[in-house]
Amino acid sequence: MGEPFRLPAPLASTLSELFAASPRDGGWAGFLLPQLDAEKPLLWVQDRMAILEAGRVHPAGLGSRDLIHVTARDARDALWAMEEGLRCSGLSAIVGEIWGDPAVLDFTATRRLAVAAERRQVPCWLVRLHGTANLSGARMRWRIASSPSLPHVLDPKAPGAAAWDAELFRARGFAPGRWSIAHEADRFRLLAGAGDRALEEIGQRVA
Repeated sequence: MGEPFRLPAPLASTLSELFAASPRDGGWAGFLLPQLDAEKPLLWVQDRMAILEAGRVHPAGLGSRDLIHVTARDARDALWAMEEGLRCSGLSAIVGEIWGDPAVLDFTATRRLAVAAERRQVPCWLVRLHGTANLSGARMRWRIASSPSLPHVLDPKAPGAAAWDAELFRARGFAPGRWSIAHEADRFRLLAGAGDRALEEIGQRVA
């Protein structure tokens, strides 16, 4: 398993963008949730196509976290709900799932979310399912793909800690890079012998 590893993160709350490597690879949720404050309610917005193609968020899978779930008719309504949610500083974060490349999701829309998140100091994550990494106002942009689970420490036939291939392809204040990580015992760990050396050093500096 490797040493504890702290993911590169913005110095203040802002908009981050996450692209699932495959439209139906839900592993990105396991990568995202450990980074969110579990003590405050979480606002989760899904547009209709995201639900139809990738599934509705399952509250029981979030543990004891308080969830406010919004089903939006389309991307326009989803963006509106996210921006309205950013008016509430009592939320731990806002997660918005949008399918494809709707015209309404342009640089102006993402810039508005980034500014609102920074003003209210509420982290905002825009999850792009089957989307293209076009021009965006997001401060950090990730591509996440599920990797095979690590071996279970007590049963080699059972799945162990979840693992991902994580690529940070754009970030303010950080160099791009790609590396393999796992999450175990409430910590991210860099897998031995894997990853981008430059990004590994970044993680060590911010730890």
